[in-house]
Amino acid sequence: MSGRKYKFIENPSELGAGVRGASLGPISVRLEDNRRGTRWYNKIPFESIGSMNQVLSAETPFKHARYIDSIFEQNDILASKIERELNSGYFPIVLSGDHSNAIGSIAGLKNTFPEGKLGVIWIDAHADLHTPYTTPSGNVHGMPLGASLGEGYQSDAINTPHPETVRWWTRLTHLGSKGIHPKVHPGDLVLIDIRDLEEQEWRDIEDNNIRNYVPARILNMTMTELAEATLKYLDHCDHLYISFDVDSMDPSVSKGTGTSVENGLELDEAKELLKILFAHPKLRLLEITEINPLIDEQNSMARAVLSILDHIL
Repeated sequence: MSGRKYKFIENPSELGAGVRGASLGPISVRLEDNRRGTRWYNKIPFESIGSMNQVLSAETPFKHARYIDSIFEQNDILASKIERELNSGYFPIVLSGDHSNAIGSIAGLKNTFPEGKLGVIWIDAHADLHTPYTTPSGNVHGMPLGASLGEGYQSDAINTPHPETVRWWTRLTHLGSKGIHPKVHPGDLVLIDIRDLEEQEWRDIEDNNIRNYVPARILNMTMTELAEATLKYLDHCDHLYISFDVDSMDPSVSKGTGTSVENGLELDEAKELLKILFAHPKLRLLEITEINPLIDEQNSMARAVLSILDHIL
């Protein structure tokens, strides 16, 4: 391990997902590490934060941002936790349920370093640029970058959210101890291996000139070249955050995730890419998300994640 002082943060919230089971993802990684002899969880401290998943037993009134009120509260807890850990000198490795939790991770990081530019490396099959105005599903795990980049892209709206939804969305976009908004700018974002997006998201990428690497563009690049190009593009940023959704990997690897998409990264490619990115001195936080053991086979997704951690730590 490097000189960093790591800490695992388990955040089992799955409030933003459309498929149940991601809440079990963080503990599935820990239990798999225990099964194989506790390689990391006896070296790196871990802490689990509580979830509000019990609200999933009742229907939500928020059609265009399902459970947004509870998602705000959950992410507010996570953002405060991230801020405390960073201020205590820790490098958080966040294992979260679904990708809506990235809103809290980004908020905690930005509010810790409010004056610095935050660069985001988003490794995912999806761009997660939706808002309540554009979402086809209402699932907030498709909105974390939409929330972090701005309040909404109404010009491309396909929905008219209820005023109460808009009120919660405004609170969510300003999440964090300092209420900073927006937290990320389009020129400080790189999307890697995106391949399953709605028209509104593609248009947003074009209109805002967001740097992206689709599979066809990656095809003729080594992972070293991809990592170096990403870091060069974000060289003007003061702090970096990596969000790694396991569905960025090919379904042959990512069997235990709710939204797998063909033509993703191979496991060895993900390991090499993350190893280079993870070593960068500006990196402040790594988040791994969307592991779903309920739809997995023999906990293969947790084993793949541990293989990645073995490679980068």
